[in-house]
Amino acid sequence: MAWALKLPLADEVIESGLVQDFDASLSGIGQELGAGAYSMSDVLALPIFKQEESSLPPDNENKILPFQYVLCAATSPAVKLHDETLTYLNQGQSYEIRMLDNRKLGELPEINGKLVKSIFRVVFHDRRLQYTEHQQLEGWRWNRPGDRILDIDIPMSVGIIDPRANPTQLNTVEFLWDPAKRTSVFIQVHCISTEFTMRKHGGEKGVPFRVQIDTFKENENGEYTEHLHSASCQIKVFKPKGADRKQKTDREKMEKRTPHEKEKYQPSYETTILTECSPWPEITYVNNSPSPGFNSSHSSFSLGEGNGSPNHQPEPPPPVTDVSLKLNNLLPTTTPQEAQQWLHRNRFSTFTRLFTNFSGADLLKLTRDDVIQICGPADGIRLFNALKGRMVRPRLTIYVCQESLQLREQQQQQQQQQQKHEDGDSNGTFFVYHAIYLEELTAVELTEKIAQLFSISPRQISQIYKQGPTGIHVLISDEMIQNFQEEACFILDTMKAETNDSYHIILK
Repeated sequence: MAWALKLPLADEVIESGLVQDFDASLSGIGQELGAGAYSMSDVLALPIFKQEESSLPPDNENKILPFQYVLCAATSPAVKLHDETLTYLNQGQSYEIRMLDNRKLGELPEINGKLVKSIFRVVFHDRRLQYTEHQQLEGWRWNRPGDRILDIDIPMSVGIIDPRANPTQLNTVEFLWDPAKRTSVFIQVHCISTEFTMRKHGGEKGVPFRVQIDTFKENENGEYTEHLHSASCQIKVFKPKGADRKQKTDREKMEKRTPHEKEKYQPSYETTILTECSPWPEITYVNNSPSPGFNSSHSSFSLGEGNGSPNHQPEPPPPVTDVSLKLNNLLPTTTPQEAQQWLHRNRFSTFTRLFTNFSGADLLKLTRDDVIQICGPADGIRLFNALKGRMVRPRLTIYVCQESLQLREQQQQQQQQQQKHEDGDSNGTFFVYHAIYLEELTAVELTEKIAQLFSISPRQISQIYKQGPTGIHVLISDEMIQNFQEEACFILDTMKAETNDSYHIILK
C-alpha cells in the first residue's frame, strides 16, 4: 500500500521536471515578452506557425496544405519575431521557386495524373498602394515602354508546361504543371521598390511587394477555375547586387546587437516559404480577353485596362431616387446606398467597393490628403473637388438684356426723369439681364448661347454685330470675343435679315 501511494508522488516529480525543462527551452521567449512569462499563444505567433494576415476560414488553421512553394532566396535577419519574413531580390535576376506536392495519400484524387494551373503575381504589399495599383502600374508602363514587371526564365525552369504572359498584364505570368513531377519555375522581377516611392530625394526606403501564387484545377468544362491553394511572401527588389549588399548590412547590424536584443529577431533562413493567403479576387475588367493559350476565366486578370487593385468590377449603378443626387449634390444626410449612386454618377465606379459603407457625412469629412492617399493624385483631386462641389469657373461671363419697344420707352423716360432715379424712384426702369458663360470664346459658341436664351435654332441667327463708335455695326469675331471685358453688359437688339427668315443680333 505504501508503494502504491508513492507512485503519484513520483509522477508529480517527473512532471515537474518536464515543466522545468520546457521552461528552460522557452527562456528566450520569456525574456522577449518581459517578466519571464509566456503563453502558448505567443509560441504559436512565431513565424514558423504564423499565417499571413488574411481572412482564412477557421477550419483551415490546422489543415495540411496541398501544395508548398519555396522561394530560393534568404530571408532578412532584421525582422522581429512576430513580423512576416522579408526577402531581398535583385532586379532582373532569376530566382527559383520550387512547386512541391504536399498532399496526403488519397487527398485530392481528382488531380492525380492531371495538370493544374498556377498564376504568379507581383503586387503591392501596402494597402495604400493597392488602392492605386492601376495608376501606379500605368505610370511604370509609361516610363518603361516594352518592359514587364514579372517574367519567367523559361530555359532554367523545369516541369512547367505552356507558360504564358499576357501583354496587358505586366505583373502576371501563368503556366500548367503536373504535381506528380518535379517542378521549379525561375522568375525575374524587373521593377525596383524605390520606383513607387512618393517622394524621390535619394536614400528613401523602397516599398515592399508580394509574390503571390494561386493554383487552380480543371472543372467539368476543362477550364482552370476551381481554386486549390494560394500562398504569398513579402519581398523588396533592389538594383543588381543591391539585395546582397542589403542582406550583408542587415547581418552586420544584427552582429552588433547584444544577445538579449538578438532574441527579439528571427534568424535568417536560407529559403523563403510562402505562407497561405486568400486567393486573388476574380476580376473582370474592361479588357477581359483571356491570355493566349488558355481557356480560363482566371486568365483575364487585366492590369492594362481598369483598376488593378483586388476589387470586384463595379456593378451598374442602381436608379437614382434621391432628389439631391439628381441635382448632383452630396449631402451629409446621404445614406451609404445613395453615396454609391453618387460615386457611379460622377465616374468614381472604381472606388465604389472601397467606399461601400461610407455615408455622405463620412465622405464629406475626408480631407484632401486623405482622398489623394486613398485614390491617388489624379482621381483623388477630382473626387475632392466633386465632394466640395467646386465648379469650374467659365473663361468669360457676360450679361445680356433683350431690347424691346417697351425698353426703349423706358430708356427715354429714364433720361427725362433722371432726378427721380437719383431719389430712388426706379419704377418702370427695372431691366432683367441673363448671364452667358463662354468657355471656347468663339463666335459659334456665342451664337449657340444666344439662340438657347431666345429658345430658337442657331440657324435662325444670321450674324452677330457689336455696335461701335458713331453707331456702326462691327461683325463679331473670335478675336473680338476674346477681348471682351469680364462681366460686360450688353443689350440685344434684333434686326430682320434681308434674304431669309433669319435675324441679325446687335450687341449694344
